[in-house]
Amino acid sequence: MSGTMLIVAWAIAFAFFVIVEVATPGALVSIWLGIGALFAMFCAVGELPFWVQLLVFVVSSTVLLIVTRPFVRKFQGEVKETNYELNVGKTAIVTEDIDNEKCLGRVNLDGTHWAAVSADDVFIPAGTSVTVREVSGAKLIVAKQL
Repeated sequence: MSGTMLIVAWAIAFAFFVIVEVATPGALVSIWLGIGALFAMFCAVGELPFWVQLLVFVVSSTVLLIVTRPFVRKFQGEVKETNYELNVGKTAIVTEDIDNEKCLGRVNLDGTHWAAVSADDVFIPAGTSVTVREVSGAKLIVAKQL
């Protein structure tokens, strides 16, 4: 391939990766490949051998992805539900009387025992079915089912 063809090929690769990045907002992956293609294009302009251009593309893309990905994820502010958030709305069974005044109460939720408090500040006897309203640390805030 001639030098001019390689420059055009890297320019097309750069444009392709930028278009893919724009089409997939928030991913911020293909932009690093586009920048790698841009670096490789500069190598083609400098008439470096193709294997050097390819090496520059692979190394620069990989380094940019590895170095910047943690920062990008931090600033994207992605919110992912964790297990405790998935418990809200589920039904649990009271295994130990819930008495907020005495700081007592335990429930069984999907085979796991949790400390529990009453959302309505009412006594809930053992054996009662309750609904999880909220999770506060290692405690479930529950209410009697109607």
